[in-house]
Amino acid sequence: MSAITPRALAGVRVLDLTRVLAGPWCTQVLADLGADVIKIERPGTGDDTRGWGPPFLRDASGNETDESAYYLCANRNKRSLTVDLSTPGGQDVIRRLATQCDVLVENFKVGDMARHGVDAASLRALNPRLVYCSITGFGQDGPYAQRAGYDFAVQGLGGLMSLTGEADGEPQKVGVAVADLFTGMYATVAILAALRHRDATGEGQVIDMALLDAQIAMLANLGSHTLVGGAVPPRQGNAHANIVPYQVFAVADGHLIVAVGNDRQFARLCDLLGLAALAQDARYATNAARVRHRDALVPVLQEAFRTRGRHAWLASLEAAGIPCGPVNDLADAFADPQVQARGMIVETPHPLAGEVPLVGSPMKLSATPVEPPRAPPLLGEHTVDVLREAGFDDDEIAVLRERGAI
Repeated sequence: MSAITPRALAGVRVLDLTRVLAGPWCTQVLADLGADVIKIERPGTGDDTRGWGPPFLRDASGNETDESAYYLCANRNKRSLTVDLSTPGGQDVIRRLATQCDVLVENFKVGDMARHGVDAASLRALNPRLVYCSITGFGQDGPYAQRAGYDFAVQGLGGLMSLTGEADGEPQKVGVAVADLFTGMYATVAILAALRHRDATGEGQVIDMALLDAQIAMLANLGSHTLVGGAVPPRQGNAHANIVPYQVFAVADGHLIVAVGNDRQFARLCDLLGLAALAQDARYATNAARVRHRDALVPVLQEAFRTRGRHAWLASLEAAGIPCGPVNDLADAFADPQVQARGMIVETPHPLAGEVPLVGSPMKLSATPVEPPRAPPLLGEHTVDVLREAGFDDDEIAVLRERGAI
């Protein structure tokens, strides 16, 4: 890929005052699309997730570095600048950089940025074109605005855990921090919309993103189920609330997924299982009927599935055009030929490890492909470079360092 290949967000500069996951996920997407993302980190410690291990990246000699796998997942294609936001000098650095940036993203608690004099009103007074995105647990207003927001707690509060887990088991969180991740993605979309508006009008704006809002929005069909149907959907385990059979089945040597989407597929499934009469039974002939009678139908299907192993069933199901799939662990998933063919695992140079494996971007753009990944930066790796670009001379940089501002 040529170094001069255009990037969709080339020329957009992002000041990233976020840490952990929701904010860094947002800014990583912007960086993948070509934005120059300047990651602001605390001197000495940096992003909290740098220490969230093991596992930690190992250097070329096999020794553990300070780069956790968690940190590496959300910070590629960025530059790291260390700034102590509690110092006057650090606050001045942020103000000067904000005048030269298109976007600022932060995930401090409500009121923290104003206390440091780098809130939206203060910075947009200096740069009216600035798009200022704030990510918090509960938003800038409402009775919970002052609370700290954590993905796990939001999954519980927002109802997701009530939908996740076996019907007769305890509520479960999703295995990855989906409230954080969805908030980061919604924030990305909002920023791109605000940039479009800014380019049309010359005016930036303020974006108020909340984990709880994103969690409620992503309830999707089950949220609508409650609002429209007037009933709270129960946990279904791996089953689907509105489609049957659409779940995991145990087979002779493990588990597989069957996702029947229409009555024709159900009839083919019954033929394959040697249960053709079920497709003609009025209790099961339509999806609505199967949903109503799932407790009678599913055990019959389950008994039939136990007679063969996973690979044999998957081959037969795929040949019959019945949606299905394996239940992979992560090693299986990364080894899958489709995952590898799509470039979802990338090796990129790293100053300590030689190379580091990263998950690739899922965005495939024909004219403006995503950035070839640069390794997540070492703590403060680009401090001097970024400050010089912003107009600080060497004497000013020395004073900032002497005063602990960087």
